[in-house]
Amino acid sequence: MANKKKKVVVTASKEKKTVKATVSKSQRIDQSSNQRVLVFNKSNYLLMLAGLALIFLGLLLMTGGKMPSPDVWDDNIIYSTRRTLIAPILILAGLAVEFFAIFRK
Repeated sequence: MANKKKKVVVTASKEKKTVKATVSKSQRIDQSSNQRVLVFNKSNYLLMLAGLALIFLGLLLMTGGKMPSPDVWDDNIIYSTRRTLIAPILILAGLAVEFFAIFRK
């Protein structure tokens, strides 16, 4: 059997290091007023609501299109500019506003 030696880790300094517990950003406490500091402020939340409104409006514009008669197929109702162009642009604009609102300081 080979001799198994214990590995010893040697550090240069003798002082003990203290480790602080991590705290999430949403639960940070302002030391001066002892209140929680939020990650987002009021303008971020307003921009998020505006983005959600744009997305909802785009989805609302994409709905509908009931045929007047089940025997007749009308391409203009299904493939209208409102449904194929305006609604997707509004949804993408809403997603861009959401992205901006989340990453804005």
